[in-house]
Amino acid sequence: MYFNSKGKEENTFDAIVVGTGISGGWAAKELTEKGLKTLVLERGRMVKHGDYPTANKEIWELENQDTVSKEEALDYQKQLRTNYTIKPSTKHWWVKDTEHPYSEVKRFDWIRGYHVGGRSLLWGRQSYRWGPQDFEANAKDGHGVDWPIRYEQLASWYDYVEEFAGINGRKEGLKQLPDGKFLPQMHLNCVEEHLRDKIAENFTDRILTIGRTANLTQAHKGRGSCQYRNRCMRGCPYGAYFSSNASTLPAAEATGNMTLRPNSIVHEIIYDKDTKRAKGVRILDAETNQTHEYFAKIVFLNASAINSTWIMMNSKSDRFPNGFGNDSGELGHNLMDHHFKVGASGRFPGFDDKYYKGRRPNGIYIPRYRNLGGKTERKDYVRGFGYQGGASRTNWKAYVRELGFGKDFKDEITAPGPWQMGMTGFGECLPYHENKMMLNTELLDKFGMPTVTFDCEWKENEMNMRVDMANDAAEMLEAAGFKDVKTNDREQAPGLGIHEMGTARMGRNPKTSVLNGNNQVHAAKNVFVTDGACMTSAACQNPSLTYMALTARAADFAVSELKKGNL
Repeated sequence: MYFNSKGKEENTFDAIVVGTGISGGWAAKELTEKGLKTLVLERGRMVKHGDYPTANKEIWELENQDTVSKEEALDYQKQLRTNYTIKPSTKHWWVKDTEHPYSEVKRFDWIRGYHVGGRSLLWGRQSYRWGPQDFEANAKDGHGVDWPIRYEQLASWYDYVEEFAGINGRKEGLKQLPDGKFLPQMHLNCVEEHLRDKIAENFTDRILTIGRTANLTQAHKGRGSCQYRNRCMRGCPYGAYFSSNASTLPAAEATGNMTLRPNSIVHEIIYDKDTKRAKGVRILDAETNQTHEYFAKIVFLNASAINSTWIMMNSKSDRFPNGFGNDSGELGHNLMDHHFKVGASGRFPGFDDKYYKGRRPNGIYIPRYRNLGGKTERKDYVRGFGYQGGASRTNWKAYVRELGFGKDFKDEITAPGPWQMGMTGFGECLPYHENKMMLNTELLDKFGMPTVTFDCEWKENEMNMRVDMANDAAEMLEAAGFKDVKTNDREQAPGLGIHEMGTARMGRNPKTSVLNGNNQVHAAKNVFVTDGACMTSAACQNPSLTYMALTARAADFAVSELKKGNL
């Protein structure tokens, strides 16, 4: 639908959704399907499903063999220190540090993509339910505040979002990693199957399963199945993984109730002191630099954990001098991510006659097995971790050398090397009040907006956990007969897990939290926050599936309350 900005009547909707990433797409779908005329605002450019310029390019078609030049690298100095994202095949998805700067008291690797679809085009697609222990942990061990909900209140919403998104996986019957509504699983290769069997033989508390991912193993909801190209981060023209662009936004558009406006930087929530509600948002048009106001009965903030909280912190008024909804003083605090880059690797001497077909965009998963009661309890840290990883044949390019000729040389460069296996732990970070983000009004972005300063670090609990994360990985590989097993613990700052959480947390008490159990701002009940900002703890599983479930649940509640006249 085309957008116009003639007057308040044209700028008034039933609902406003800020952000088009994983949770924003879900908010748009749910609100529009329930009949609400919904304005969806995205600060970045328009990207429609299929607008993926490098999706079908081969390495030789990319500049500098998919390496950015030294000149371009100057725009990405913070992101390039992670050695993660900035390549000619993907650089169009990521913001430039020079245009969108931020500052750090302690290192924080903030990786962002500003465009319709956001990081739903770029995520790792690992999709795990949180278990009952994850919603009870804060209350049990005293870290952070108690979640205002429990697993049982979210279980049916996990069902709902899994059935639409399409999650492949294998049912394992674990309480700490509940089974879901799965499409047929992807398959382990022979070495991973061997490791699974040996873990079962040698350990009573651990299992290895195939990763549960939002990649389709069969056609689903009008989208095609995975082609095993492993080019997901470039965008998938088949719609074979869940993204807002391929899934939720088309569903919202099909209702006729969505107005999508890209290039719209929401920088303030407009508060009505008489009704004690938000009455809309104020935006800066990224193309014209003009300011516009939009009005609605309800507002969903889904701009990401950092940017949703940035909007709230930047929305100051007589009622909220310290930021919108910040009566508790917790806004911006309790910043969490997952700590990883620790584990072990080894070489497997065998299965030389075996290989695998395609490039599976998925790996193994070993669910949490520490601090789950009984003999699993540890004295030196609380919470736990899981593992991701996989086995593969080493690349035959390793055999190419300057000196070589004849049949033996040809055989060497056309035969794969031995099998190798890597396991990387993902561990939970506790919700520390002192881990925080702050507004920086001295360093401005290219639009003249305040930026963010991070002050966040891993602490003793995370560091103690990392010892087990490395040693346990090596223990499992050695028990399965791997050779040359080596542990690793590479430096990793918060942020690189790209699972930012907790800056506007849910809670039971308005004095210690920003949101209630329905994701409403305590002090302004028609504003909902359902992205990573709302999280009260971090668990050790990837969080995106939980964002989806929380968003669908909150949207259902919001529409119900709206019909009752409570909003």
